[in-house]
Amino acid sequence: MENSHQKNLYFLLLGTLFVSTSGVLGRYIALPAEAIIFCRASIATIFIYAFCRFKKIDLKIKSKKDFYSFLVSGIFMALHWVTYFIALKLSNVAIGMLSLFTFPVITALLEPLFTKQKLNPVHVFLAVLVLFGIYMLVPDLSLENDHLKGILFGIFSAFCYALRNLTIKKHVTNYNGSALMLHQMIIVSVLLIPVLFFSDFSNFESQLPLLLLIALLTTAIGHTMIVNALKHFSVTTASIIGSAQPIFGIIIAYFFVHEIPSYNTYIGGAIILFTVVVESVRSKK
Repeated sequence: MENSHQKNLYFLLLGTLFVSTSGVLGRYIALPAEAIIFCRASIATIFIYAFCRFKKIDLKIKSKKDFYSFLVSGIFMALHWVTYFIALKLSNVAIGMLSLFTFPVITALLEPLFTKQKLNPVHVFLAVLVLFGIYMLVPDLSLENDHLKGILFGIFSAFCYALRNLTIKKHVTNYNGSALMLHQMIIVSVLLIPVLFFSDFSNFESQLPLLLLIALLTTAIGHTMIVNALKHFSVTTASIIGSAQPIFGIIIAYFFVHEIPSYNTYIGGAIILFTVVVESVRSKK
């Protein structure tokens, strides 16, 4: 049982590491946010579909109720991604990723509305710590400040991400994780088809290698691993452990694009990392 928990935890953390590449890629791919997400979802659809066919995974949606649930979660996923990438464009990798991680706060407060479990005071405490870490990032409270705009977009993205996780959680026992991600990618791709007519794709060819990377590593592999982890952890636990994502993202940004965080970012990141360690230990119990 202990080895099984460690294996599940390692897979969750590895998936978190892969998803962490979204910060650097989202900020530095030279396309508008909505164009990046359309390409990301469309290319990921191809990768995940090929994998599902190879593994002979059942892709059938079992009921109309499940279809509508997938549709709602797909809408939340599309909103989450677009607003998150806008946050990255307005601020930087550190602030964009850390502001997104208000989602454990939101998840901890919303999960009791979706499940029979009671609101856990420890989750609320850890979530508040994450929120305090985010507070350390705010440069000033002027809406003319792009960093503050980035944080607000990041928080809205976090709200959508929390709702997506909570709506998809109930399906992880009845559907394969890759099948769930495939349905989500199809929905996101269809929802964003209009961007083909108004967004700027002039840099598409030069950005294709990065788009392939974000579609395969970040999305097809990383997000599928995290969806699979929901079979073994509550959404709140997975969310708080997943708060290591901005830490990974900041490290990746430092080495690959030489983006150096501010002193306040280090403090906020340390607080968030502390909550990850605490929840990792708690989840084992």
